[in-house]
Amino acid sequence: MKVLLTGASGTIGTALKTSLVDQGHEIRVMTRTVGGDYVWDAREGSVPPEAIRWAEAVVSLGGASLTRLPWTKAYRRLIRSSRVESTRALAQAIADSSQPPTVWISGSAVGIYGDRGDADVDETSPAGDSFLAEVVRAWERATLPARDATRIVTARTGTVLGPEGLVKILASTTRVGLGARVGPGSQWWPWVSLEDEVRAIVFALEHESLAGPVNIVGPVPATAETITRVVAQALHRPRLFVFPAVLFRVILGGGDELILASSRVRPTALIDAGFTFHATRAEDAVRAAVAQWTGSWKLALPAVDPDRTNERSGPDNQ
Repeated sequence: MKVLLTGASGTIGTALKTSLVDQGHEIRVMTRTVGGDYVWDAREGSVPPEAIRWAEAVVSLGGASLTRLPWTKAYRRLIRSSRVESTRALAQAIADSSQPPTVWISGSAVGIYGDRGDADVDETSPAGDSFLAEVVRAWERATLPARDATRIVTARTGTVLGPEGLVKILASTTRVGLGARVGPGSQWWPWVSLEDEVRAIVFALEHESLAGPVNIVGPVPATAETITRVVAQALHRPRLFVFPAVLFRVILGGGDELILASSRVRPTALIDAGFTFHATRAEDAVRAAVAQWTGSWKLALPAVDPDRTNERSGPDNQ
């Protein structure tokens, strides 16, 4: 399959590109700067028509990081525009193409559901009314111009448990003795392993029965308490503190909804289509992600020259 990919430099995009290439698919990357196979300007609505004609499938994953905090007013505008404008441009290019792709996997997020407490949530549940819910509604609406041209899957992704993002933030603080319960700890954090995130996107590309919103989250919901506790256990560090909800609301500029909102999301569409998860429990995904993060952190340490070490510890340096 010929797959056109945007957002290829992110954590998910990098892993997805590697997986697709390994499976024998042909990948071309569209970027906003020189360096990809195609260059586009999402804000101007400029998508190279030849890129769309070449592609049998499009996967768009771009968007400003949600884990960059605080969410100032300016950053909130960027969170929205980086998703909505690029998606709108792609949708129009696909709709106008003389040879549109057969499928488009458009990035989305479970943030659309907002704060739902302990209620079970699936693809049929209504949207919430938070800032992030409004952003995701607009993000998904931006795909509509292409709905008659191709099969569209809006991939509502949960928190991806890989060596970056949330795990990196939690592991970095926990490693130096600042492990903490986040808010009440009872809030449900929709999660998915990086491996299953990639596998689910590939599954959606290949299964024509999937269309519309698809929740990409692990099959067994987990709370913030579980995830932060397992990070501490994996690092063999204590978790001594409690960061109260009010603290996050004061310092995170609205980004607290990413951490304090509770959403018990189920991957109903994926399971009904026959998808099977490799990581069924958050505990397993967290441990694997922490191990990856630990490995990358150690690799980033400066190399030690054994000869220079010996020199410093020799007789002349006592």
